[in-house]
Formats: sequence, structure tokens, C-alpha cells
Amino acid sequence: MVRTCILCSSFLLLFFLSCTSHAEPRGQSSSSSSSLRRSARAPAAKVRLAGNYARGPNEGRVEVLHNNTWGTVCDDEVDIKLANVVCQELGFHSAITWAHSARYGEGDGTIWMDNVRCDGSEKSLKDCKHNGWGVNDCKHSEDLGVVCSPERRLDQAGSRGHSIALRPDNSPSLQWQSVLAGRGSTRPRYNGNGHPQEVPRLHRHHLGASKVRIEEVRLRPILMATKRRALILEGVIEVKHAGRWRQVCDLGWSLNSSRVVCGMLGFPEATQHNTKTYNKIWDKKVADPSTRMSLMTKKKGFWVEKVHCLGTEASLSECLAQLSIPRSPAPCKSGRHAVAKCIPGPQFARMSSGRPQAPNPVVPVRLKAGPRLGEGRVEVLREGKWGTVVDHLWDRTSASVVCRELGFGTAREALTGAYMGQGTGPIHMNRVQCTGAERSLLDCNYQEVPLWTFKHTQDAAVRCNVPRTGLERTVRLAGGREAGEGRVEVLMENGGRKRWGSVCSENWGINEAMVVCRQLGLGFASSAHQETWYWAGDPSASNVILSGTHCVGTELSVQQCRHNNHVHCPRGGGTKAAGVTCSETAPDLVLDAQLVQETAYLEDRPLHLLTCANEENCLSSSAARMNWPYGHRRLLRFSSRIMNLGRADFRPKATRESWTWHQCHRHYHSIEVFTHYDLLTLNGSRVAEGHKASFCLEDTYCPDGLQKRFSCYNMGDQGISVGCWDTYRHDIDCQWVDVTDVRPGDYIFQVEVNPSMDMAESDFMNNVMRCRCKYDGHRAYMFGCHAGDAYSAETEDSFEHQRQISNNFL
Repeated sequence: MVRTCILCSSFLLLFFLSCTSHAEPRGQSSSSSSSLRRSARAPAAKVRLAGNYARGPNEGRVEVLHNNTWGTVCDDEVDIKLANVVCQELGFHSAITWAHSARYGEGDGTIWMDNVRCDGSEKSLKDCKHNGWGVNDCKHSEDLGVVCSPERRLDQAGSRGHSIALRPDNSPSLQWQSVLAGRGSTRPRYNGNGHPQEVPRLHRHHLGASKVRIEEVRLRPILMATKRRALILEGVIEVKHAGRWRQVCDLGWSLNSSRVVCGMLGFPEATQHNTKTYNKIWDKKVADPSTRMSLMTKKKGFWVEKVHCLGTEASLSECLAQLSIPRSPAPCKSGRHAVAKCIPGPQFARMSSGRPQAPNPVVPVRLKAGPRLGEGRVEVLREGKWGTVVDHLWDRTSASVVCRELGFGTAREALTGAYMGQGTGPIHMNRVQCTGAERSLLDCNYQEVPLWTFKHTQDAAVRCNVPRTGLERTVRLAGGREAGEGRVEVLMENGGRKRWGSVCSENWGINEAMVVCRQLGLGFASSAHQETWYWAGDPSASNVILSGTHCVGTELSVQQCRHNNHVHCPRGGGTKAAGVTCSETAPDLVLDAQLVQETAYLEDRPLHLLTCANEENCLSSSAARMNWPYGHRRLLRFSSRIMNLGRADFRPKATRESWTWHQCHRHYHSIEVFTHYDLLTLNGSRVAEGHKASFCLEDTYCPDGLQKRFSCYNMGDQGISVGCWDTYRHDIDCQWVDVTDVRPGDYIFQVEVNPSMDMAESDFMNNVMRCRCKYDGHRAYMFGCHAGDAYSAETEDSFEHQRQISNNFL
């Protein structure tokens, strides 16, 4: 009996040890061996999900183990990448979302991590950057929670078979559904038409994936007509798996699956191809035993079979598929290779014919401040005003709806945390949830956003799949020290054949440079060079082949910009050819319109106090005909606050050594004309103007957590840091418009920052601020101040012609 008990106890002990070690990867015999391989500087840490009430095993408050003590993580600067790292460390496939503000109850003890920043490639949460263990400014009311996808990673699930993607039910747990439905329950959730939603739609189509992934997809053109086109819109589908290209069997293939393939290739939709033509070609090649296709079709490694998509997936890897059908004697039996035919977006539809570029589609959504085509902050148009989208629950499914609406394919990434810079103005949508079948983002379910409930630090952004146009192969940079700089050389037809040549730098500016950098996929242009003697170009491309270039900034290539039919370049090429310097990030200056409206007033200022201002041409021309120093000038004065909402510091183009000294005011000007002030009639004619030189471009104020880096004191560096702003008070010289000669009437007051576009920005459209102004000869009424691109075209037109006054006089 005793021996029997000992045997039972031994069996139970072995069973317990085998269960506890089941999740360890092969090759790691114990936790001690893995801990020895860790760096001495990286503290060992473990992660768990906790909570103060009922929850699923895939969700909860994030807690980490450090110094043998469990503690929480603060929800500051959290994004989906951090949540993915946590979920994958816990053995789940990925994260669905994260929960802030102690959604799973407040923890106790130490808050170990704050401002955690992960890039998504980390194996453990401890590998992410953060303030330091225990260094935080948080309370437990800010404890972070995550919701992981229910399916486990295959390297820990012990699954078998050839399935390329798992398809479990990925609906959130009941507790999380109640959270989603209960948050802000006092406010109705809206559908795209503005009506309250009747049935909550929380189900997500299969988000899982397995260790067998489809890495890439392409179309191989078969028909001669499709081979000759610049864009490949039609052909046999080939997918890349494990570094090898395979055919897709058409058994079970549908137009929904073609739509997913086209989305990955940058096209919004798919259409039916001519099946008879392709079947005839297939049958002919397979019947000939000497052809490669006849031999390869008999091999299982040549095929991917039984691909089934709903059409709403962002990638083919999310669809159900198999490498080969088990116990099948032959692959793709009685089937053929799958074919797809894509429909390009309107901006790409004319490329194959060589006609001019079509305008971008007019839709109630746009992308702003993106460094490349198909990237940017998401903004939607509602009630005539553009506004941003909160990144709560923002995912690739909703982002793909945006991309397709804009004429691109599906989304490569759904970005959060104002990754593409902060927007301005209203925030229109929160908790957007799409099925992927919607024609517009406004057709998806979302919540209204009450004023002042969210900040623009949570603006959603997207990276879309765009077609491979080949335009990047028609321009290159030569002689630069880095890949993102050099003399611009273009490939153009000259004398009946295509050859490389340089670009005339006459009138070469930042807009033209932006087009070149975007064409090359190198982001923004930080500088447009009119002299490139320090960069030796290709000797075979020294001749100027493109001159008179004038770009709007939206062109797909520099060759599409307006230019001379016949080359005319008085400056010559060579050392004076055009060049660019590209950058991944750029600043973005935005004027605070509300401050202008609140601080504007009239002042009659004596001439003897305007001597210095007159020397700097801050008065209208009639001031020169006055009997100085007697008399006065009527000035419309105001304060201006200029914010840098971009992702790089704003710096003057001129170096400190070339700044201009002004003796009268006794200060340096780093930018001779930093802002333009204009008073316009309703038809756009200028009746009064002013300007402001940047005598002191500095960080007047930075929010908490940001440090001032630029100051004019003692001839310090000038600039505006990311997230900071520079304020010009109403009581300093030249901070006005001289309206002495202006007749009473209705006008438009306009302020433009960086008017000559000498310094690069990610978005020039928001550099203009406009107000309606009524001047009765004694007082000025200012109202409706807004950024120049804040309204729709129709609303902007009515703004310019409305007659009523909507606010108090100034």
C-alpha cells in the first residue's frame, strides 16, 4: 500500500512538472538556463493579467514582476505595439486593443513602468524603452489594461496540419463587450448616417494567423495587352511563402478573394476577368508535357489551395488557406491557377494611357501630413468642417475603409497616438468600428465626440497599400553623402529615346523638391538646392533635360509637373543643377486662430513712435507722404501664437552667421519675412498688408514634459521645438496691419506663416488663417477665424460672402 502511494505521488509530481513546462520552447530545459542568457543590465521581468472582477483569460490589468515584486504599468503614451508585445509574451497571437484609466480596477503597490515605448519587435515588455523602473508621475487610476486575441500562438499551441491562418471566433469576451457597450453609454453610438445604432456590431472577422504566412503577393501578366501597361492590373496570382513563390488554385476562389489581393497591391476593388481566355491558355500549356507549367502543376509545393476570403480582410494571410490538401493524390485536382483583375483608383486610372494625372477623388475623408503617398493623419468632413478621428479601437479594418475610399488598396498599418502629427480643430469620431465592406468611413459605427473630451494627441493615422507605378525608377539622386540627398537626375524622352539628365534650378523650390522625395519614397524634402557644386553627378547625365519646372505638390512624379516644352536654362546645369535633401520627418506650423480673434483691436499710434517700424517697411506706402513726426497711423493690432505640430523642429533656413542685424530695433532677423498680414476684399483684392520678420523665433511656451530648446537671449539658437509654440504679442512693433487708408466695409483678414515656403513643412495648407472682418471706421469686428483648410470648399465660399456678424465687436 505504501509503495502504491509512493508511485501515485511520483506520477502526480511528474504530471505537474510536465504541465508547468509545457509552454517553454524547445531547447530550454529550465528557467535558470534562460535567465543566464539574459544581459546583466536587463532586469528579469515577467508579465501577468490581473483584475478586480470577472474577466476572460485574455484580458486584464497589466502587471510586471521586478525585484520579486509585482507592480502595474501606467497608460501614458500607450499604443497597439505595446499591447501586442504584452499579448505575445503571454502566448497570445496579438492584441485587440488596450484599456486605459484602470478599466480592470486599480492595482496596488509600485507602478513599475511609465511612458513605455515599444516598436513591436520586442520579445518581452522589459525590452521596451521606458522612464526607468519605478520612475513615474502616475496614479493607480491610470493603470494599463489589454485585451488579447483569444487564439494562442501556434508555437505554444502544439497544433498540426498545413493551415495558413487560424479562423477562431475573435469576438471580445462578454466582459469586454460590456465595457465597449457601456463606455459613454449616456451618449448614443451613431452609424454613418447619424442615426443611433440599433444593434452593436463588435464582431471582428478572423484576426489570427499561424506560423505559415503568406509574405507577399503579385500578379504575373499573361495577356500581351496587360504586359504593355505601366500598371499591372490583371494576371495570374502568385503568393510568396517561406521565401518561395507559389501558384494559387482557383478551386473555391471568388471575387471576394480577388478583392483582398487587389487591396494588397494598392487597388480599391476587383472585377471579373475573362475566364474563357485564361482557361484556354492554361489548357494549352498543361497539355504540352514539355512546358515548365506542365511539370510544376504536379508538385504539391507549387500550390496554395482552398483560399477563402470574405473580401473584408486587409491581407491574404488573414484568409483561410492550405498549402496542400491532406490525403489528396494530386494538388489542385481539376483546377487551374487563380486570376485577378483589379480596378485602379481614379488618381492612377490614366497612367497606362499616358494621359495627364487625374485629380484625387472628392470624398469626405483625407490624409494629412504623411511623408509618402497613401500615408497620413485621417481627417473626415462633417457639417462642412474637417476634423480628426480618435484612435480608440482604431484597427486595420477601419483603416482599410479609409484607404479604399481614397482610391488606394487596404491598410498596411493603422497608426495611433498622433503618429503623423497632431491635427487642429474639431474631433469628429471616436471608437470607429467597421466591417470592411463600407464604402465610406462615415458609414461605419462610431461615437460622437463632445467638446473638450479628447486631445489631438490621440489622432488616428494610416499607411495604405499603393500601386507599384515604377515612377521611382525615373528619378535618382547623385553625388550625395547619404541616400536621401544629391543632385536630381531624371529619365525623360529626348530626341526619340529615353535618357538621363539633370534639372534646371531656375525657380526650383520646396514644392518641386517635395515631389521628388515623395516619388523616391524618401519622405519630405527638408531643402531644395539651387546649387550642387558640392555633389558630383553622373557625367552621362550632366546635360539639362528638364527646365521651367513648377509643381503644385500633389503630383506623383516631377515629370508630371508643368515644365518647358523646350529646355531653356540660363543658369546652366552642372554645378548649378537642382538638388534635394529628403527627410523622414518635418515640422508643421499652425497659427492659433482663436487667439487672433480674441486679441484684435484698433490703435491710433503717433508717428514719432513708428520710426523703427517705418524703416522695416511695416507701414503702408502713404506713410512716406506724411509730415513726420506729426500725425498718426491707424493700426489693426493682434497677438499671434504659432505652434509646431509636426514631428521635427522648425529652424530658419539661414545660418546664424548670415542673420541680418537691424540697428533701429537692435536685433537680428533670422527670417526676413516670417508672416504676411493682409486685409482683403471679399473678391480677394488686397487693400492693406503687413509683415513680420522673425527677429526672435523661440520656444515661448512648451507643454509639461517638453523642454524649451530655442531662445533668442544672447544670440541663442532660433527655432520652434516639436509641440511648442512661439508667441508674438500685440504690443510689439510690426504686429499689425496699417488700415489708415482703408474704407469702412466687409473684409477678410488673412495671416500666412512661412509665406515663401523657404522652410520645409509637412503641410503647407494649414499655414493660412482667415477671419471675417467688418470695419465701420471706428471699430473692427472680427469673427469666424479658422485655418485655411479647415472648411470644405462650399463652406469656405459661403464664409467669404456671408454678410451677418456673429460675435461681439472688438
